[in-house]
Amino acid sequence: MTVFATPLAGYLLVAALLFAIGLAGALTRRNAILVLIGIELMLNAANLNLIAFWRYMPHPEALTGMMFAIFSIAVAAAEAAVGLGLVISIHRHAKTTDLDEMNKMKG
Repeated sequence: MTVFATPLAGYLLVAALLFAIGLAGALTRRNAILVLIGIELMLNAANLNLIAFWRYMPHPEALTGMMFAIFSIAVAAAEAAVGLGLVISIHRHAKTTDLDEMNKMKG
């Protein structure tokens, strides 16, 4: 006898744990790069949900979940590029990546 009622439940549990770890990392860290890593973990959990629901839906040949996941990965790559660019720019100006010290918006 398995612990999960359906195979989908296992994927959803892993995605929920991954999302919880990412959320905790994004909310508790002070380093901007670690916050971005937490956000990436949350996006990966959402991608895992999209793929799992696509795989276990009545017609998996439609590829809708796969297309949404690929679009989400592209958005995550753009978010990471822009976010890291901002962090590097702020680090050059303020000499820190601590989010508590990055509260000044002066030029």
